[in-house]
Amino acid sequence: MNQISNAFRNYFLIVFAIFEILSMNVQAQSVGSVLELDGNQVNQLKAERQSNGAWQLETQGKDPWINTKPLTVNIGNDDKILSFEYFCPKGLDHLQIYFGPVIGEENSKLVRRIGLSEGWVGYAIDVSREIKEWGKTGDWLRLDFGNRPDVTIQIRNLMLRPMTAREKEIAANRELKMKKEAEKEARLKAYLETNYTSGIIEVEVEESKISVDGKTTAKGPVYLCEVAPYQDVTEETVFETAVLLKSKKFEYKLDRFVNRNGINYDRGLSKWVLAEKTATGYNLLSHARYPDEIEAKYNYQKEVAKGRKGIGGFSVNRGHMEDLVELDATSATVNIWFSKFMFSKPAPGRLEHVYNGKSYYFGEKQVAQFDSTFRVTARKGIVTAAILLVDKAETCPDPEIGRLLQHPDMDPSGIYSMPNMTNPASVDCYAAALDFLASRYSRADKKYGRCNHWIMHNEVDAGWVWTNMGEKTALIFMDTYIKSMRMCYAIARKYNPHSEVFVTLTHYWAWTSHPRFYPSKDLMEILNQYTKAEGDFEWAMAHHPYPESLMEPKTWLDKKVDFTFNSPLITFANLEVLNAWIKLPEVLYQGKTKRTLWLSENGTNSRTYSEEHLKEQAAGFAYTWKKMKVLDGIDGFQWHNWFDNRSEGGLRIGLRRFPDDETDPGGAKPVWYVFKAADTPEEDQVFNQYKEVIGIKDWSEVQYKGVIK
Repeated sequence: MNQISNAFRNYFLIVFAIFEILSMNVQAQSVGSVLELDGNQVNQLKAERQSNGAWQLETQGKDPWINTKPLTVNIGNDDKILSFEYFCPKGLDHLQIYFGPVIGEENSKLVRRIGLSEGWVGYAIDVSREIKEWGKTGDWLRLDFGNRPDVTIQIRNLMLRPMTAREKEIAANRELKMKKEAEKEARLKAYLETNYTSGIIEVEVEESKISVDGKTTAKGPVYLCEVAPYQDVTEETVFETAVLLKSKKFEYKLDRFVNRNGINYDRGLSKWVLAEKTATGYNLLSHARYPDEIEAKYNYQKEVAKGRKGIGGFSVNRGHMEDLVELDATSATVNIWFSKFMFSKPAPGRLEHVYNGKSYYFGEKQVAQFDSTFRVTARKGIVTAAILLVDKAETCPDPEIGRLLQHPDMDPSGIYSMPNMTNPASVDCYAAALDFLASRYSRADKKYGRCNHWIMHNEVDAGWVWTNMGEKTALIFMDTYIKSMRMCYAIARKYNPHSEVFVTLTHYWAWTSHPRFYPSKDLMEILNQYTKAEGDFEWAMAHHPYPESLMEPKTWLDKKVDFTFNSPLITFANLEVLNAWIKLPEVLYQGKTKRTLWLSENGTNSRTYSEEHLKEQAAGFAYTWKKMKVLDGIDGFQWHNWFDNRSEGGLRIGLRRFPDDETDPGGAKPVWYVFKAADTPEEDQVFNQYKEVIGIKDWSEVQYKGVIK
């Protein structure tokens, strides 16, 4: 736990260092002074205006900069926030803003480290101290983008604007929130590290009853207490249930459903702890324990993918359905933005779903599209996993659903939110969404298809962008994330006895270049610590081992990789590390069974559609597949993106071209044919042409044969 303590101290240093850098959502702004970049005023920088209005900037030296065009009117009195949206897979070592026409260090603002972003995210900088007399007609800015060549960044919606209400709220509450979360961090740390002599041994969830077995060594009165998902076991003064034990060794059967908060609450979602009463509340005598066994409605065989090739982001609406057969896809991931089609009130075109006595509603049209997708994969024997994503409240068609599901601490710079697990109404709403999906896509008859597994949100080590709950330490972030995983697990297992929930991670393993990201290894150590304390469950891993630079398909050139468990990154170049890690004794499910490991979002990029770049993309996959062939810890490889996607910041990472490509819309790229040949008798015949690109004579040269330590 020293790592967690050090991470916490570093967290506060980072918070103070970036105090003036505030999050934003540019698209929500209707006021401010728009700034236009001047592509003719550049230094060591290639600047191109894209068709979508964004600027693509490529640094070409150690002093890259670009000017804005002069202001045509004076800026507003409150326009003190410089904001923009950006896409930059490498990130910047710094951004320096000069306030022209007087250029000098004393007249500039330095922002250290602009974190990498593999999606469009907002960024805002408070420049109120530096502006002073700046901002009159004719003034301009110079933006210096670090001191590294070969960095590509896309920027759009550059402007000076007033601070938003949300930014003011975050700034005003920052000090009090930091104090409270420091106290919570200390409590969680002490809770996880304590060796209790009393304990709950097993929790079983039956159709109408919950069985809790355990023992206590305490001399005084001891209570069996229920901890609901919206409660914090380390700070509660009143538990939802407190049953006085009658013996040191006990086995209690309790009703599974109870009337609570206006619903017929399912206590299968709760965890259970032993405690003694004090003058101010309770003193814990054990770790809490989640259900070990959950009785399932259906009893069918576990479906396992017959091969390792799969498609990421699959949907029947994307076309080229023949790829499922031609590529021999045996697994797929499906993105589900459930808050986009969930409603709190009935209306025509909505399906009613009653969960624990309360009705929620789901858009028929969107549900029918998912039905079509899951029916196709089910008919073809393709094992699927849904990626569950929580949109920002402002993008939800039902404001009430958005309010309930968005985490209250979400910063507006995030793309998606952590689910809100802080109050009964939000927990019930989230549970209802999970129950709707699991009940519909787990039926034995596959009436609507089958979803086998559930990927919990997206790239949680990059949670600031993809699963945002504000500025949190790794421990506090994971405490909430594990609650979300456990809730989905309990609900999915209620129907499918084999469902697994996947933790989803980027390629940043023991290091990260973003001040608000977490090293994946730290998060996994916390997850393992929680499962040892609160009972194991069958979680799996959905890893994204892209090359070090998403732009660069020649992954064998990756620098920030090694063959140790402390490798900064895990990319295609050192998959052996991930393969060895998933088989460590302390990682195995119940110490016996290897957990499922999917490379659920990954691929290699073609910088352009030139013959050279397309060949490099294909070579990158050939290299990766030949490496993976001897790694038995990896169960699936789902290619992302199936098609090149224009919203991915210039990446062309698909097996097929852009659907609107002028010359060959959606056409198969060379990598498509390599992917097709993988695991077939034609594999070597197709693959061998790429040995020269990689610089090898035999495929065994790409495989690491040493020991991972």
